[in-house]
Amino acid sequence: MSVLSGKKVLLGITAGIAAYKSAYLVRLLIKKGAEVRVIMTPSAKEFVTPLTLSTLSKNEVLSSFTNEEDENAQWNNHVELGLWADLFLVAPATANSLSKMSQGNSDNLLIATYLSAKCPVYVAPAMDLDMYAHPSTHETFKKLESFGNIIIPAAHGELASGLVGKGRMAEPEDIIEFLEKDISEKLPLKGKKVVITAGPTYEPIDPVRFIGNHSSGKMGYAIAETAADLGARVILVSGPTHLNTDHSNIQVVKVTTAAQMYEAVHEHYESSAVAILSAAVADYRPADVADQKIKKNDASLTINLEKTQDILASLGAVKKDQFLVGFALETENELENAKTKLKKKNLDLIVLNSLNDSGAGFGTDTNKVTFVTAHNKVIPFEVKSKHKVAEDIWQHIIQEIHA
Repeated sequence: MSVLSGKKVLLGITAGIAAYKSAYLVRLLIKKGAEVRVIMTPSAKEFVTPLTLSTLSKNEVLSSFTNEEDENAQWNNHVELGLWADLFLVAPATANSLSKMSQGNSDNLLIATYLSAKCPVYVAPAMDLDMYAHPSTHETFKKLESFGNIIIPAAHGELASGLVGKGRMAEPEDIIEFLEKDISEKLPLKGKKVVITAGPTYEPIDPVRFIGNHSSGKMGYAIAETAADLGARVILVSGPTHLNTDHSNIQVVKVTTAAQMYEAVHEHYESSAVAILSAAVADYRPADVADQKIKKNDASLTINLEKTQDILASLGAVKKDQFLVGFALETENELENAKTKLKKKNLDLIVLNSLNDSGAGFGTDTNKVTFVTAHNKVIPFEVKSKHKVAEDIWQHIIQEIHA
């Protein structure tokens, strides 16, 4: 999965011959899973048609503050556009537009949106070789970089003038590669290994029956996918679930029983930076497992149970520099029980949810959680999707480990 997947990309197109490549650039961004909106300078429409770009992006292409053909139309709000984007890419970026960006010369919608953007801004210069080499252009580059903008270097090749040299806009494939590499290198969990558990465990009674629970694994998988999107290398130890993930940063280790989960987690824990145990692990298992299916002969059946190994407590006992997170699903005395578990098991954070809360619990797509930190700070949240809860969890962890 590309780091561009799910990203909101604002593509600015200025008036250069390389604008013909922008249609292919939109296509590549869409294929990577990005949502694309396009802003053109008025003169850029002489090089590539808005119809082509709107068809490829599936969004209206904007080039002015107002729709002159419809006097009742709302204005195109450059502030909203700038705030909408996760990243702003100007490609091609002509010498004229780059100069306007560096000087704040807001005479068109594209520049006004650039000045309103709060996201990372990338520019792919495109101009003739003498323009590219001119001292004023280099001063423009320096100024834009001082603003935090990222310059995608121009390529060497044949230019519109017929000259051969540097100034040619990077090819769309190279721009995509540059974006992916730059974004990946800046991800907050880049280079970190994390261990996450998800789903239930099944403890066998006989070859066909087991003791289990209703956990779907949705919360754990959401935590794993969010971590992977943030650059982590994820070991996802998953109990039996119908869920799957194809994220390239996630290694799924399938287990069935609590003992298998214990072994898998401990195999990877020592080399991890963060461990989040969201699985619903069985507290007890049958002391004796029948070799053959137990026949229904008597009116009642007694099964002797024994405790399973406490995975979370065992990790807390050997914790070194890891950030250790546990989950607590409670039905009564929720906060008191969570605080006790936090201290007893040497955790850095506990995520509490209650079966008494609407929207929380097993099998749902939402959750309602409360964080209890190592300093006993209580942070409640409203009902959210499990992916949003996962984002909250990782935002907290990243703040703590980078503090």
